[in-house]
Amino acid sequence: MIRLKYHGALPLAREFGERLGDALLPYCGRVNLRDGDGDGDHIGDGAPWLVPVPLAPARLAARGFNQAWELTRVAARRTQRPASARWLRRERATASQRGLTRDVRQRNLRDAFIASDRVRGRRIVLIDDVMTTGATCHAAARALKRAGAAHVLAAVVLRTPYSE
Repeated sequence: MIRLKYHGALPLAREFGERLGDALLPYCGRVNLRDGDGDGDHIGDGAPWLVPVPLAPARLAARGFNQAWELTRVAARRTQRPASARWLRRERATASQRGLTRDVRQRNLRDAFIASDRVRGRRIVLIDDVMTTGATCHAAARALKRAGAAHVLAAVVLRTPYSE
């Protein structure tokens, strides 16, 4: 995952995204996305939407891609479910979470995310690359729920051990 995230090894997103999509199939099921116009308004079966954890604009510009979005796009194709990188945004830049304690991570991310009202009543699969303490997923899920999401499931590719 380090090669994908920090060295731009984007082909790894395909491998990890497909595995993530396979793991999500029992939750997502399948739907034919060609029945609508691509905006998801015609998908009436309660299909969950896949939404990546967003990067701050400066970090996205420096990196050139959002690894969570790259994983989300592949997983969405694999599950044949809709995805949007516009339904959750980072309201403010935050310090890198690497090396921070659990409490500092939570404070660092407080009110960092804003969700679109398009999530109201929808099931959301929140996708990120790595989870250590869960602070990022928690803060993002909280924003989605505040905007009215009916259910949020966090899905990550890797879980790393955390010890203070």
